[in-house]
Amino acid sequence: MSSPTDKSSGVIAPPPFIFCVAFGAAFGLQRLYSLNIPLLHAKAEWTGMALIDFSGLLALWAAFYMWRARTPINPMRPTRALVVTGPYRFSRNPLSLSLVILYVGMALRLNTLWPLLLMPPLLAIFHYGVIQREERYLEEKFGNEYRNYCSAVRRWF
Repeated sequence: MSSPTDKSSGVIAPPPFIFCVAFGAAFGLQRLYSLNIPLLHAKAEWTGMALIDFSGLLALWAAFYMWRARTPINPMRPTRALVVTGPYRFSRNPLSLSLVILYVGMALRLNTLWPLLLMPPLLAIFHYGVIQREERYLEEKFGNEYRNYCSAVRRWF
């Protein structure tokens, strides 16, 4: 029988892969039927770039704290430590949040509505296939320490 220390969270796929598949599907739909964001102007394009940049900074910040704790970023590998510092003081999922921000930023930058239309099913798949599985795994592995963390820090922001 395996213990929580030698198994992973059991997520359905690496989070960046899930977002890439969704954005790829949106891009394919855009090529089939162009659907631009209504009333988009140059400021929205700049907003998209700012979101993309912010997403990268947030991901680097979160990854640094994972690296510092010597625990893998990849949720398909066993976690070695519960990270509660850096951006993890504000969000239990800053790396996931950075993916959402990147996804929205790219939609704005490329002026395509399709990614935003596909976002509800994407987030549902992500919630049930990644977030809930990670949460069950971390609670099993870290017990009260993780439950206390959850009561103090929001899931997203």
